Amino acid sequence: MQNKYIGNEFQLYGVEKYSLCEGKAKGMEIYHVKNGLGLDLCVSLNRNGDVSSLSYKGINLSYLSPNGYVNSSYYDDKEIGFLKSFTAGFLTTCGLTTFGTPSVDDGENLPLHGTISNTPVNNSSYEIDEKEITIKTITRDEGIFSHKLVLKRTISISLMDNEFTIHDKITNNGDKKSPLMILYHMNMGYPLLDENSELNINSDEVFARNEHAKDFINEWNMMKKPSPNFEEMCYYHKFNKKPVVNIYNEKVNVGLSIEFDKENLDCFTEWKMMGERDYVLGLEPGNAYPDGRDVMRKKKILKFIKPNETKEYSIKIKVFNK
Repeated sequence: MQNKYIGNEFQLYGVEKYSLCEGKAKGMEIYHVKNGLGLDLCVSLNRNGDVSSLSYKGINLSYLSPNGYVNSSYYDDKEIGFLKSFTAGFLTTCGLTTFGTPSVDDGENLPLHGTISNTPVNNSSYEIDEKEITIKTITRDEGIFSHKLVLKRTISISLMDNEFTIHDKITNNGDKKSPLMILYHMNMGYPLLDENSELNINSDEVFARNEHAKDFINEWNMMKKPSPNFEEMCYYHKFNKKPVVNIYNEKVNVGLSIEFDKENLDCFTEWKMMGERDYVLGLEPGNAYPDGRDVMRKKKILKFIKPNETKEYSIKIKVFNK
């Protein structure tokens, strides 16, 4: 039913499409979405329909790197060139045939975190009904003499609650079996994230990525003030039950929870980076760990997708108060 108090729905909720016009962001197209209950997010059409920012009632929840918004035309696919254009934002999707450490696997030179997050969508659309805003995108990760994967994404933003769902369908349109690696690199930022933040992950097992992280494994869920020369730490979590992942900060009385299917996304990475300005906590469901595709193959963790096969992944994000 039409609200007779307003002239245009965007007074309260809806979608606006922006084109950024300066610096390295020039030419980027973004959907700005708000649900009328406090949830506000931007979806980057220049970068796979990833969620570039997320806030609640004016309180920022996500991390924006010093790079800021960077058009995918600046992407460098050599080794760790990814970091030159890594916006982070709330969600950077990593994949689709590799993510994590650069590696050489099956004769391929594979870059840091793959290429999908620096690939523009081929088309996009949105619809609004009484219950939700639905954004749909299609991104083609295909090449001649290479893999041919297509990602169809649906982001459903509730108008009834402060939550949204990301549902991805990945189809192999090629004639060969392809490695399939996907990581939902979700990045918490200040003021949701500071030394007072409470992190809750109900994992049954936690193990460190390297010896440095292992030295601090008893503090995996403890946040710190920004520190100069901080060395990142990664912790890998395993679940035998339904995952519960949430972060809450009493200072702003805002929390965020993440729900995902542990059968399809069976590898969860916590990226703890408490550096000055590089201050971010990654909470990252995936179907592998970020140690490189060659390592995943050796450990028999690497997943594959057959010709004409479709794999589906869903993640639900909820924002809450106590």
